[in-house]
Amino acid sequence: MSSTNDTSRQPRPSQMGGGGGASSIIILGIESSCDDTSAAVLRDGVLLSNVTASQAVHEAYGGVVPELASRAHQQNIVPVVDQALKRAGVSKDQLSAIAFTRGPGLMGSLLVGVSFAKGLAASLGIPMIDVNHLQGHVLAHFIKETEDDTSAPPFPFLCLLVSGGNSQIVLVRAYNDMQIIGQTIDDAAGEAIDKCSKVMGLGYPGGPIIDRLARQGNPEAYQFAKPAIAGYDYSFSGLKTSFLYNLRDWLQDDPDFIEHHKADLAASLERTIVDILMNKLRRAAKALKINHVAVAGGVSANTGLREAFQEHARRYGWTVYIPKFSYTTDNAAMIGITGYFKYQDKDFCPMEAPAYSRVAL
Repeated sequence: MSSTNDTSRQPRPSQMGGGGGASSIIILGIESSCDDTSAAVLRDGVLLSNVTASQAVHEAYGGVVPELASRAHQQNIVPVVDQALKRAGVSKDQLSAIAFTRGPGLMGSLLVGVSFAKGLAASLGIPMIDVNHLQGHVLAHFIKETEDDTSAPPFPFLCLLVSGGNSQIVLVRAYNDMQIIGQTIDDAAGEAIDKCSKVMGLGYPGGPIIDRLARQGNPEAYQFAKPAIAGYDYSFSGLKTSFLYNLRDWLQDDPDFIEHHKADLAASLERTIVDILMNKLRRAAKALKINHVAVAGGVSANTGLREAFQEHARRYGWTVYIPKFSYTTDNAAMIGITGYFKYQDKDFCPMEAPAYSRVAL
């Protein structure tokens, strides 16, 4: 999450007003790391608008097609930013800075957002703030919808960051001080869900489909492998293999097995993944003596995982932080709030800063 400071590029005084007083900080956030084009406007950390354009074109291919994603971003970026500003009641001349996702993500998608941010910032003469996408997910808990919103977790806290590409346990000491203490050594939890859904012929994205079916099934119906990995790291490749091989054997006996048992399969798969995630998180919380525990990322929308967090709050005395559904998927509000924190530290980035496809917290 390092960035290059450029304290010489200060905002013009006229851009500090924004209708919220002389000290107001108005941030435009831009997110384009994968297949969602999103823009948000925040004033002093309070969300004024959050507009996202999704891309349905990928459903036919069973996954995100990078070239199609970047083309769709090019079509969506201008109207999405325009709508975010209009809904916020803010003109571009009132902006203090532009925060953008610099990475990680799909390079073609990132380049659209990065290039747009650079062009707009240069035309307005205001700073740019680069944001690590993963850091943004963690800091989504600090998005304020009202000025008196006090729902953010205190430092330090643990955050389980789970998405299609990441499964990590993060120790958060400050907005700019995060340490990954455990992460997947192969597949991410969301990736495992999507691939198992695809094997069952249920469609893409698999997360919402598996979640819906799991509510109708028996989570104890089937047992799948839970890889034993040292420390707080995760592994989901063994689970995928176990699921695939079991399904192959069951289909030999009953060609319609999936159709007859898809709810139980979904519930058992979800239960296994949630158990793997929570076991390591519980151990980490106990070892570090931290009882403020958050969840973030796309898989944090999963009903079973949310219920597990509530159960752990009751059983272990945790104070849990579960994001609104609108902040679980990729969104610009989380980029904007991260940009707001970095703006206060004058942590800006130079115009020549490139996008990056891979990076850790």
